[in-house]
Amino acid sequence: MDLLLTILMVVGVLVVLLIGYYIGLKAGKFKAWVEYKERIKIEREDAVKKSRSVLSGQFSEQLAPYLPNFNFSPSEVRFIGKPIDFVVFKGMDEKEIQEIVFVEVKTGKSSLSPIERSLKKAVEEKKVMWEEYRFNG
Repeated sequence: MDLLLTILMVVGVLVVLLIGYYIGLKAGKFKAWVEYKERIKIEREDAVKKSRSVLSGQFSEQLAPYLPNFNFSPSEVRFIGKPIDFVVFKGMDEKEIQEIVFVEVKTGKSSLSPIERSLKKAVEEKKVMWEEYRFNG
């Protein structure tokens, strides 16, 4: 009888352990699912904020020539976009270009990208040239 009682106790302990394992497994999956849903919500909100920031910056770039304190005539400004926002042909309104100016528009705390910094350096070091291409087709 003692052997049967021992076997029943061992089986009972194993059943309790299996039930505990199953409950823990389900609880863990539920907790992971809840955390996943929360992480998705946070990441979506972050993506929307970044998207709004980018769109706001692009909108500001396009409007810059028409805003107060912009140093150039809007009719002399040409939007490029990448790697620089604008090229200004100063004097074009008077039919005699006196100066060419590269303009990068920044909003908030944004800074120049590596490619923009390299362009700025090339201009400052006067590594600018003229080339005429003729197509004889």
